Formats: sequence, structure tokens, C-alpha cells
Amino acid sequence: MSPMHIRNWSGNSDRPALALHCMMGNASYWAPIATQLADLVEITAPDLPGHGQSPDWPGDPDYHTHTTRETAPLIQRPLDLIGHSIGATVALRIAVAAPEAVRSLTLIEPVLFAAAPDPTAVDQLEAIRQLSVDGKDEEAARQFLSIWGEVDLDNQSPTSRSRLIRQIRMVVSGNDTLVHDSAKILRDGGLEAIDAPVMLVMGEESPPVIAAIAEALAARMQDVARASVPGAGHMLPITHPNQVAGLIRMNLEQS
Repeated sequence: MSPMHIRNWSGNSDRPALALHCMMGNASYWAPIATQLADLVEITAPDLPGHGQSPDWPGDPDYHTHTTRETAPLIQRPLDLIGHSIGATVALRIAVAAPEAVRSLTLIEPVLFAAAPDPTAVDQLEAIRQLSVDGKDEEAARQFLSIWGEVDLDNQSPTSRSRLIRQIRMVVSGNDTLVHDSAKILRDGGLEAIDAPVMLVMGEESPPVIAAIAEALAARMQDVARASVPGAGHMLPITHPNQVAGLIRMNLEQS
């Protein structure tokens, strides 16, 4: 069993669901959504490696591969898989590798940049990577959070600030998969093999690359819907949990 710290919320025990959070978050933010969906599913959510109460990322293999390996043992039978940001890309990687394990798939702001290469997004990520390589993790974290975290690093407590700065190394490690698809998530026939209902959810005010990614993924999937939440950015499971829960519910009801 995965050593990650697991959070559980009571719900319909006959229908398990697994929710995977974003980079620099933790599983606790699924609580309002899990409560609203308790009549349909029972949600379990791990703190991903290096987050919340889970053990640190050991540094090898790359962060995305390590997280996928730690997550896969949590799937003991077909279930509803939900992911946000990098969590959505881990969910998609699992669904491509084992489509039979997925009853439904909800991808919230999947940051699989390789699906729709965008020079602006790639340049931003490269600048963040270079800052970290140069030992400037604090500035790297500040730039990352300003784009993808909707968080001001300078307004955080000393403990939170230190944690966020430390986590930028995981961001950099995961980007080889996200930008270059080193895990071959986009391989021929992979997305097409997912026959479960898929819902792609994005924030209306998210960076434009997110809509392009959603469009590229949707074009290759069998049973897919897309939804945009007005007034929301990248962190919509936290800022707009009611709307996100409603969209997940729609997808759950399709399966």
C-alpha cells in the first residue's frame, strides 16, 4: 500500500472515488466537494508526496513518475478518478495505462502542456526551472505561485513560506513529463482507449493554455464533456467548490 497520508470522507461506500490534488496543495481541500458528493461516492484523497502529512519526495525517479507509482496501489477496483492540475495529469496517466480501472474521469485544469504547446507557458516554466537551478528557489516559487497558485508568497506564514519554497524542486522535476510528455501519456491509442465518461473542467480566468489543453485532449477521447466555471482561475476546487462539485456530479451520473 502507498505510504502517502490518506484522507477519507464518509459517503456511499459502494462507490469509491479517488481525488488527487494540485502541486503545493494538500488533500484537505477536497473536503467540501466530498461532502456534497457523499450521496453518490465515498472520496479518498492522498496527500501527494512532499505535501501535507505525506513523506517527502526522495528525489528519484522524477516527481511525476514517483507520484504515479505511489498512487496506483490505491486503486483496488474500478473507481471514479478525480484530479486537479498535476493531480489531473497523474489521473490521466493512470487512466491511459489502465483504462479498465476507471469508472469515470474528471480532470480539473490538467496541466499537460505537451498536449497543446504554448510558447508563453513553456517560457514561464523554463524561467522558473532556471531560477531553481541557479539556487533562487524563493523567486522561482514566487513566480510559479503568481501564475498557477493564486497565492502571494510574501503573505504566507514563515512555515508555509518555507514549505512552498522547498516544494518548487518538485515543480521543476515534474515539468519534464508535463512539457515534454516523457511518460508518453499522449501516445497513439492511449487517450482513445479510455471509454469511461470524461469531464474536463477549467476556470474561465485561467491561463489560455488550459483551454487549449482541454480542446486537444477532448479531440481524442470517446466520451467527453467540457465545462468552464465563470469567475474562476486555476484554483477553482478551493475558490469555487460548489460549482466544481456540481460538475463532478454530472460526470458521476453518466457512469
